[in-house]
Amino acid sequence: MNRLDLVISNQQHESPEPKRSKPRENFGAGGEAASLEESPEVKNRRMQRELMAAAAEKRMAASRSAVAAAQVKNVGSVKDVEMAEKTKGAAKSAPGIAVENVGSVKVGGLEGDSKGKGVNLEKVESKSGISGTALSVLEADELFLMIFGNRVSKDVLAQWSNQGIRFSDDPETSMGLVQHEGGPCGVLAAIQAFVLKYLLFSLEESDNVAKSMSSNLATRRVPKNEFVAADILSSLSEGKKSRALVKSMSEILFLCGSNQRAIIASMNILNGDFMEPVNGSEDEVIAKMLGGLSLESGSDLHKVLRVDTCTSRSSTLQKLDSMLPVFRSRMGALLFLISALLSRGLDKVQEDRDDPSQPLVTAPFGHASQEIVNLLLSGSAAANVFDGKMDLGGGMFVKGISTTVEVGFLTLLESLNFCKVGQYLKCPKWPIWVVGSESHYTVLFALDTKVQEENELENRESQIRRAFDAEDQSGGGGFISVEGFHKVVKETGINFPPEKVERLCGTGFIVWSEFWQALLDLDKSLGGVKDSTGSMGKKVFDLYHFNGIAKSIANGTSFGNESPIQRPRLTKLRVSVPPRWTPEEFMANVQSASASGTNQSSGVEDSAEVSKPQHAPLVDCIRTRWARAVCNWDGDAPSIV
Repeated sequence: MNRLDLVISNQQHESPEPKRSKPRENFGAGGEAASLEESPEVKNRRMQRELMAAAAEKRMAASRSAVAAAQVKNVGSVKDVEMAEKTKGAAKSAPGIAVENVGSVKVGGLEGDSKGKGVNLEKVESKSGISGTALSVLEADELFLMIFGNRVSKDVLAQWSNQGIRFSDDPETSMGLVQHEGGPCGVLAAIQAFVLKYLLFSLEESDNVAKSMSSNLATRRVPKNEFVAADILSSLSEGKKSRALVKSMSEILFLCGSNQRAIIASMNILNGDFMEPVNGSEDEVIAKMLGGLSLESGSDLHKVLRVDTCTSRSSTLQKLDSMLPVFRSRMGALLFLISALLSRGLDKVQEDRDDPSQPLVTAPFGHASQEIVNLLLSGSAAANVFDGKMDLGGGMFVKGISTTVEVGFLTLLESLNFCKVGQYLKCPKWPIWVVGSESHYTVLFALDTKVQEENELENRESQIRRAFDAEDQSGGGGFISVEGFHKVVKETGINFPPEKVERLCGTGFIVWSEFWQALLDLDKSLGGVKDSTGSMGKKVFDLYHFNGIAKSIANGTSFGNESPIQRPRLTKLRVSVPPRWTPEEFMANVQSASASGTNQSSGVEDSAEVSKPQHAPLVDCIRTRWARAVCNWDGDAPSIV
């Protein structure tokens, strides 16, 4: 038993309950936000940004009918702008006067229009290649409404304003991001999927962007077996986890930015730079600075939000590395979602969607929509999970996933026939999937890339089927002529006995189902697929499921002053997938295996006996990827809620 198996077997948990967020009394939209005490420096920075935003709006109104976009005028650095402002003197008291030497930049193709769908940002270029910007009032309003709508509840705002991007403190699940609030699980699960990619399958990047970071990102070859990968997963240093997180966030943001840029959102009240704290840790200092802050409207976003645009991966990695304490703070998940939306461009996000009038955070429970998850996984905020577009007729289309992805997606809703996940999401580059239920997102992954490869039987079936279809002149009817049959058997090296050939060709045409049945009866030494060992078409492999939710358990037994909580949980599943035979053959095989009580693993070493199949909603999700899969695990059933 490897180290990961040991820690999983030691986990003892209460049966999980469906995730629901606790109501909050003193936090909400429309209420008065707690006022922040501003230092002169902070107040000066805020007024500068308000001045810059006012200037942008004035220029936007004046040039709305112009054909050419405004030229971007660079300045040396933020410090240069501040010095310029101090020399102007009157600028602080004249918010309607445009700031000289500060141009405007079009973000994501946004320009002001009569519908208010896009506005300009003020840009301040620094020598580091990172440009600092401030949101205008109009864009801040658009961003807030896009995320939450105009009827967001106090509870939903509280959920999204109190979820940081943090790793679990439990040794058993230290590789996982822990979730305390109900809504942002879609954001956390997507980031978690990419983090696992870098922890398990980290590769050197061709542009060597990692070399520019203060701590070079470690690279490893794809693990040769599960034991190596399991050891990596259960013995991670904080540095390795942080580097994987930084690379994951950078990849997602560049994916949203069409591999051209990443926009990183932060809070200007944090001054952007974090000096070594005198009293307390960085996290404690930031938590204190954010104390009492509430974001209940676009106006609140306008006051506190700062965004930095990075056009190189090296600068993005450096910026994210320095901002990890911010993303660990209670605003972390929301800031990352805002970063992804701005990286994509608000106008492009709306173009991606089928119904742009609906908020991205769904009512009434504040869950991340499929559009948010798809944006983080594929770079496009499409609302559907099928491949490509679906033609509804009359020139109307609904949009799905249009490109291959690094990590994929499976959903319980497919097993309930509410949707169909396409091959792009179902078969990603790496064996990692975000798993969706009706109200929660978790992560499923394998330690071996071979779980997505075809086995011997599947390879042979695919080869023969391609040859058969090439001779099928029936328009997809599934039968070929006698002449076509002889071509297929010759091309694929099938040696039927003469009597079998005569029987198959007796009607003048050969149907695929009869042809395949004959191959099942023909030994593989003669070119068929019959295998006396019974292992030729069977797959046996391990999957791991991570649920990062940590919450109080209702009606639980208290220990002292502490309430019991559901801890993040990692579950190992043993998966056995039977051969892709006809239903009759499959049922006969199941009865035979049940009677004998044995399991043959197609060459998988140390394969455990597959006992009586266990069931949970997660199994239904797995079966959308591997039909008729049989799963087993130790302890409580894995929870996807």
